[in-house]
Amino acid sequence: MINMKSNIKIKKITNEIASIIIDEQKTYNSLSFKNLTDLLKAFKKLDTDKQLKVLILEGAGKGFSAGHNLKEVRELKKRDKYQKLFNLCSKVMLQIVEGRKPVIAKVHGAAFAAGCQLVASCDLAYSTNDALFATPGVNIGLFCSTPMVAVSRKVNRKPMMKMLLTGEPIKANYAKEIGLINDFYPKSKLDREVLKVAKTIASKSNLTIKIGKQAFYKQLEMPLKKAYAYTSKMMTVNMMAMDAKEGISAFLEKRKPKWKNK
Repeated sequence: MINMKSNIKIKKITNEIASIIIDEQKTYNSLSFKNLTDLLKAFKKLDTDKQLKVLILEGAGKGFSAGHNLKEVRELKKRDKYQKLFNLCSKVMLQIVEGRKPVIAKVHGAAFAAGCQLVASCDLAYSTNDALFATPGVNIGLFCSTPMVAVSRKVNRKPMMKMLLTGEPIKANYAKEIGLINDFYPKSKLDREVLKVAKTIASKSNLTIKIGKQAFYKQLEMPLKKAYAYTSKMMTVNMMAMDAKEGISAFLEKRKPKWKNK
């Protein structure tokens, strides 16, 4: 495990898979200024590691993350400080989405407010059976406006609005039903199931995954005709890569592909 002299730890699981762990258990892994800054650094650092193919994001201790540190938020008081905090949080979420590598959220306990935003920002998300998810800002007079950006892009409007307007937590089975997470497992199986998915993704071409992830998020925001035009260009770029030629040849020759990530 690599300790970055912070509450954000990096643990290499295999040569191709690494875990980013939020470890400030006394604040339920809150997303303070410091933790957000270090989280951003961790994602940027690992995004440039050519050997790594998949990142797993998790929380230490009792749960995933309770969101912003409210004691810190209360002390900020000035408009520019609030703006700086929420801008920084948004940068972390954008780094996850715009980064080259797939990010899997591994959730236990609670993922509330900006913690729920983190889960929604990840490409995939898995949780324990008893995990809880919420956008509870309305309960303290602070609507979860930035968390809803990420969550509303994964969840349909009616269940999203219920989460936002009531602040009530939802359970893992319902989170799966509405598209916030991919699946849920008993706590004893979560590590194994997440690692299985990570290893499957890691067996693919780095380059292909990078091209595909970028194209997926960009086309979502486009009108249908523009999305087809854009993805046709991306398919062409992908097809010109060595790995696409190798993958097609391997399939036709009934052998395992040897990726060059080029």
